[in-house]
Amino acid sequence: MRIPAVACALVLLGITVAACSHDPSASEPAEAEPPRLTRDGDGHELLELPEGKTAGFTFSTVKRVDLPRTLETTGQVTLDDRRTATIISRVSGRVEDTYVSQWDTVGRRQVIVSLYSPDYMTAAAEYLQAIVTSRVSIGSGPSEQSKLATEIVAAARRKLELLGIEDGDIDRIDTAKPNFVMRAPISGTVVAKEVVKGSQVNPGDVLFSLGEADEVWITADVYESDLGRVHDGQELEAVPLAFPDRTFKGAIQRISPTIDPNTHTAQIRCQVRNPSRELKPQMLMRVRIATGAAAALVVPQEALVFETDGYYAFVEVEPGKISRRKVAIASWNEGGYARVLDGISVGERVVQGESVQANALWHRAHGESS
Repeated sequence: MRIPAVACALVLLGITVAACSHDPSASEPAEAEPPRLTRDGDGHELLELPEGKTAGFTFSTVKRVDLPRTLETTGQVTLDDRRTATIISRVSGRVEDTYVSQWDTVGRRQVIVSLYSPDYMTAAAEYLQAIVTSRVSIGSGPSEQSKLATEIVAAARRKLELLGIEDGDIDRIDTAKPNFVMRAPISGTVVAKEVVKGSQVNPGDVLFSLGEADEVWITADVYESDLGRVHDGQELEAVPLAFPDRTFKGAIQRISPTIDPNTHTAQIRCQVRNPSRELKPQMLMRVRIATGAAAALVVPQEALVFETDGYYAFVEVEPGKISRRKVAIASWNEGGYARVLDGISVGERVVQGESVQANALWHRAHGESS
């Protein structure tokens, strides 16, 4: 059977249209020119960017500036030992009652604990007897006898004081009883409570520990090799790990006269105000000591890219070409800059905010996955 001429023409037209609709050059955009690597006269690799690509980068010039030299170490909060007190038992007896708990705030002369002890009853009886004897001697005897009676009263009173009785409580003694109270010798916080109601106690047993925390010490360890850089009066900043946005300032007041033989460190001490009681004993601190000023190269921290073997920066060596440099840095600066020890020089321009993108282009040029 013969195909009509008109049908053949229609079939040929359909094939032609289909072929045109599948032309890759007509439907797919041309791929952007990829970055590529070249080398300078010394053989160092350079990332050559497509024309106009560097317009998307911002650059920062490497500068040498005067920065304060700092010694960084770790420290902790301790109570000022001149503002602490320990209440100990000076008799054998029993705890009748306690009137405060751990972490309570107490005032000076506030009643802390009451004790039962025959030692107190004996001492109170001796004191009352001495007073009676003194009154009789003063009224009828010679002056030597009166003087002796007065000394006996003073000795009996002193015995009560040595048992931990406050003067006001001694003045109120009117009968010999085995019960007495002990009061807080300072205002502060109950740091430790070692007894409860009914506890048996002996002379020397610790009952309570108190501490004032409105001013505290910050102690820090300084390596033996750095001791020559520190001295009394140097400014110190301490940042608690618990409150990284808080900085406490002071000055070095004391440097330990001894070295820890295990760590080869010496301790320094600084007193700081702590009115809100944010700083608590044994709290860890990051400590910075200002040891002078020195010139240093600095770049913005965002100009650095960290990879497994260190930090890298991207340096513009000529328009459209950048070099990837490994840099050695010192400690970070709180102002957003890093101190550079090696790898780049003063006056060179480094990619600043787009360093991550530059690093991705570098790996792409190497045929690696970014």
